[in-house]
Amino acid sequence: MFVYLDNSATTKPRDEVIDEMNILLREDYGNPSSLHRMGLKVEKKIKRGRDIISKYLNVKSSEIYFTSGGTESNNIAIQGIIEANKNKGNHIITSKIEHPSVLNILKNYEQKGFKITYLDVDEYGIIDLNQFKDELLEDTILVSLMMVNNEVGSIQPLEKVKEIINNNKSNAYLHVDGIQALGKIDFNIKKMGIDSFSFSAHKIHGPKGVGCLYIRDGLNIKSIIFGGEQEKGIRSGTENTPGIIGLSKAIEILNSEGNSEKKYLDDLKNYFIEKVKENISDIKINTAYINSAPHIVNISFINTKGEVLLHFLESDDIYVSTGSACSSKDDRGSYVLKSMGLKNVEIESAIRFSFSIYNTKEQIDYVIKKLKLRVEEIRDIMMR
Repeated sequence: MFVYLDNSATTKPRDEVIDEMNILLREDYGNPSSLHRMGLKVEKKIKRGRDIISKYLNVKSSEIYFTSGGTESNNIAIQGIIEANKNKGNHIITSKIEHPSVLNILKNYEQKGFKITYLDVDEYGIIDLNQFKDELLEDTILVSLMMVNNEVGSIQPLEKVKEIINNNKSNAYLHVDGIQALGKIDFNIKKMGIDSFSFSAHKIHGPKGVGCLYIRDGLNIKSIIFGGEQEKGIRSGTENTPGIIGLSKAIEILNSEGNSEKKYLDDLKNYFIEKVKENISDIKINTAYINSAPHIVNISFINTKGEVLLHFLESDDIYVSTGSACSSKDDRGSYVLKSMGLKNVEIESAIRFSFSIYNTKEQIDYVIKKLKLRVEEIRDIMMR
C-alpha cells in the first residue's frame, strides 16, 4: 500500500486544479500584459482568480499579489517593509522556530547591523508573550512570526501579539508566514490586524512555483524586485498564469470544502496518535494536543534514528519526514526541536507525520503496523 504522509512538504494537486491549468497550458497561453485578445482573456482569468482568493481571505482584491511561492512572498514582505521603514528603527522581532525563508533573511540583515530578537518558545513551540512584550522597543519596525509551525504544528497566539503591539502604541508592522496555516485553521487577517501574510499553492493541493502575498492597503513597503512592473511593481516578472489559475482553483475548492476537510484531518490525526500510543512504547509526542494544526504531528521514537526509520518506512512505500523539507540536508538536527528544549535522543529520533484529505484510516492502520515493526527492528539493532 502506498501512503504519503509528508503533506507539510508538499501536497498532491487536485484533479480539478490540473484540469484548469491544462487549459492555460494548451489554449490560453497568452501573456496577460499583451494588448490583443489572447492577452486580455488571460488577464480576465487572473482577475477572477484574484477575486476568488480575496473573497476567501475576506480582504480586498487590490491587496492580493501573486508571487513564485512562500519563500518569495516572505522575502518581498520582510525586505520590503524593512527597506521602507529603516529610517524609523533597526530592530526586528521573530522567533527561534521560523522557517529558513524568514530566518535567513533576518540573518542577512543582522550582518548589516540590524538588531534581531529571536523569541524563545516553550516545550510545544509557543512563543513567550511576556518576553515579546519586554522585547518590543521604540525602534522595533517589524514583527515576523509564523502562524503554524511546519515541524510540530504549533499555532502562535498572533491575536495577543497584535494586542501587545497596539497596547504599547508601537509602530511595528506584523508580517505573518501563513504557509502551513492556510486551509488548515480558521483565522481572519483583517480582525487580527495582520499587515502582510504569505502563503503557497502547493501546500493546499495546488501547483508548485506559485504563491501569494497579502499586503494591507496603505502599508509602507518598498519593491525589491524590478522589471516590467507586474503586480503593481511589487513583483515584476511575467505572471505564472497556469500556476495562478491552479492556485485560485485550489482556494475555490477550499472555500466550499475547507471546513469539512479540516475536521477530517483533525479526526485522522487524533486516530493516528491514539493508535501510536496503543501500539508503540517509549515515544514522546512533540505536538501539543490542543492549539496545534490538524495536519501535523511530530513524534520521537526513543532509541531509534529518525533518518533510519524514514528509510525503513520508505521500503514499505510509506513516505514521512524528519522535519522541514527545506532543511532536510542539514545534519545538525532540528533547530525547532532544539529550541523547544528536547534532548538529543529525542531530536535524533523524531519523525514528522503530516496528513491530507487523500489519507484514510485504512492507510493509518497499515502505517501503524509497519511503524511498530520497523521501530522494534531498529531498537533491536541499536540496543544490542
